[in-house]
Amino acid sequence: MIRLDGVFKFYRTDRHTKIVLDHVTADFQSGRSYGLLGVNGAGKSTTLRLISGVELPNSGRIRRTVRVSWPLGFANGFHPLMSGRENVKFVARAYGEDVRKVLLFVEDFSELGDYIDAPVRTYSSGMMARLAFGLSMAIEFECYLIDEITAVGDARFQARCAAAFEKRRANSDLIVVSHSMQTIRDYCDKGAVLVDGQLIMFDSVDRAVELYNRLNR
Repeated sequence: MIRLDGVFKFYRTDRHTKIVLDHVTADFQSGRSYGLLGVNGAGKSTTLRLISGVELPNSGRIRRTVRVSWPLGFANGFHPLMSGRENVKFVARAYGEDVRKVLLFVEDFSELGDYIDAPVRTYSSGMMARLAFGLSMAIEFECYLIDEITAVGDARFQARCAAAFEKRRANSDLIVVSHSMQTIRDYCDKGAVLVDGQLIMFDSVDRAVELYNRLNR
């Protein structure tokens, strides 16, 4: 289970304070997959980063009793001056994984060739996405966080990504951010809507979609 306990998250600029989560308490239950909905700018991606631990709340706590991924496709955690290989080895060690096993998987899956030894700052966006997705699939998590993954590479590589993801999600929960309601319905059995700093939880995906559609008119 993932529990948000009085979580308060805001960003402050010179002229404005943006509240993403306003002292929110909510549970994401194990054995369920959630669609996280909200209009543009509501803070869905920030919420995923908070759940993953990539960002910290201003106050409150997030408790995890399951192993949670970083948001799939999220590559901002890579060190730009380190090579792809060095970044993969660092992440594998941080998660207590077999470094050689993870590295071999990522090398094969990402198909970066010699670029695996180049600094990631030299990567194109597509190469970065290949590295990030390959690393996400190399480490098994009990809950995967999905933030609007876009198709990467040619049709053959996209098919490999889909097959790897299906294999992982067969035994894992998902929290999915997507503007495609069909994607939400395909992958999720519960819903949550982020609006005005509050996270409204639903037992039904359709009820969450209904509220989202009303907000998005």
